[in-house]
Amino acid sequence: MCGIYGTTIKYNEYQIKEKLKRTSFRGPDKMGWEFYPGSQQVTFGHNRLSIIDLDPRSNQPFTYENHIHIVFNGEVYNFNSIKKKLIEKGYKFRTTSDTEVICAAYLEYGEACVTHFHGMFAFVIYDEKKKVFFGARDRLGKKPFYYYLNNKDFEFASQISSIQMFHSDLSISSKAISYYLAWGNIPDTQSIFNEIKKLRAGHSFVFYLETGTFKDKPYWDIDYKNENPFKGTYEDAKSELNTILEDAVSSRLFADVPVGVFLSGGVDSSLVSAIATKTSTSTVKTFSVKFNEKGFDESQYAKDVADHLKTDHHIIECNYDEGIELIKNFTHFYDEPFSDSSAIPSMLLAKYTREHVTVALSGDGGDESFIGYHRYKWAKKGGQFYNLPLPLRQFGGKLLSLAPHYRLKVIAKALQYKDRNEVYLSAMTGVDQSYIKSNIDNRDVEELKYLYHNHKNFFERISDFDIKTYLNWDINTKVDRATMAFSLEARAPLLDHRIVDFANSLPTEFKFHKGEQKRILKDLLYEHVPKHIFDRPKAGFTMPFERWFREDLKDYVLEELNDASLKSIPGIDVDRVKFMIDQHMDGSWNRYPLIWKLLVLKQWLINNGKGFMMK
Repeated sequence: MCGIYGTTIKYNEYQIKEKLKRTSFRGPDKMGWEFYPGSQQVTFGHNRLSIIDLDPRSNQPFTYENHIHIVFNGEVYNFNSIKKKLIEKGYKFRTTSDTEVICAAYLEYGEACVTHFHGMFAFVIYDEKKKVFFGARDRLGKKPFYYYLNNKDFEFASQISSIQMFHSDLSISSKAISYYLAWGNIPDTQSIFNEIKKLRAGHSFVFYLETGTFKDKPYWDIDYKNENPFKGTYEDAKSELNTILEDAVSSRLFADVPVGVFLSGGVDSSLVSAIATKTSTSTVKTFSVKFNEKGFDESQYAKDVADHLKTDHHIIECNYDEGIELIKNFTHFYDEPFSDSSAIPSMLLAKYTREHVTVALSGDGGDESFIGYHRYKWAKKGGQFYNLPLPLRQFGGKLLSLAPHYRLKVIAKALQYKDRNEVYLSAMTGVDQSYIKSNIDNRDVEELKYLYHNHKNFFERISDFDIKTYLNWDINTKVDRATMAFSLEARAPLLDHRIVDFANSLPTEFKFHKGEQKRILKDLLYEHVPKHIFDRPKAGFTMPFERWFREDLKDYVLEELNDASLKSIPGIDVDRVKFMIDQHMDGSWNRYPLIWKLLVLKQWLINNGKGFMMK
């Protein structure tokens, strides 16, 4: 896990060093850069967090066979098996790192090398003989990749702040801000700057230095057309999934530094912890967060699981003052507007976990692939209403909108959509967009194709849609920035693409059956941990912002979002926003997501957006 950088723009050594220093938290162990002369100057830079082969011989930028230069962020977990095959083909290696294996695999397999890699990665190879850059981003988007392209000027980095430094021709995207206000993040391929793009997950690219031509293409996708359905029994599926899971977990425990597991006490992290204790040769260290707020503290559940598995468990108390400090410095690490408030407890968890280990496994990915979110259950309960004629639903919605409670008003609005697809898209982009002042259609994303088709049932379609949107744009961004802020590598076994592919192939009833969500994962978990420990409602990973913004942080919110501040925020209806903030303060409506979204956007504009025009 590191930070990568590269460019064909002729920056001087001081400028390159400053660009790398800006994201040095991603890799504090070694900062390095190389200038490669030729028909056009190429510069590669790297901030290293040493995980595998700690020897300086594996420092990056790394050169293989004199003409293959690479910067690489992430891990290829099956690199030893790939290496063995390459050795049989005559390749030689001087390190024990996965970086070198990527280089050799590129020489052997060309652009198809990425199809051999199991892992999380963003890398760029400069092939000096062919005068091309070849790069790729992992299938699920766990590792970020930003790039700037202007004729023959090409620049890339793990985080956008490294690119924006010393640039005079960037402009803030009003379109991206509109999308941010709706989605809470900026979807691929957009970024907060018009001139900087994100490479899509599961895509590779070639940049031809001599012509300035850039071509990207997908090398993986989920089977949203349901072309390869699983044909075995439920017991067959359990057995096969267990085999893949054990390999995914054990391969992610491999490192030359201490490894632990994030354990929330939920199904996904408990299953990862259970398999880790089964496959590890030493006592597994587990970590959870404790909140003092009533209704938010679930640390006891994590402790119950840890006690049963006999892990070395650490409970990290969420300190109010530290949480506030992270809020105020949020955009230094999340250097695009990003409004998932669970990023704050994620950062606190990462900060203290890093005191004990350098790598932590997480349970991310289970909800999307195995139909685990609350909203899937709500979709099932509410689905029957969409069998009613639209006029009847619209009439019922108008009556329900007169109810005093805001939750009923939200339901009233949902009843007036034409079908469940529209309702779900609205739920993911905000049912109430009345405060967004824009002519831009912020729901116009390529990923709609995973929702709007007839190859699968509704639950499989929204699961696929979430994998391509919410998981990629939100969850993976949150975890990457939160952990890298404290130089901690996070690994997610349930995001092994083999597990995602397998889950995608399963019949819905193997995952969601008689109201039981994540059925197959739970049945595997109960072979390791007693079922009664999990007989409780599912909880999210969040902080008590609703109360904080209404009480402890009320003065802070009103000062930060006063009239003058709101007028400086583009894309919003100031009067409508003021009304919605008043609703939150008087307790008539929970508007904390909007308040947090605006606080982050304002902070970004002040700290990161100075000097750039809006277009």
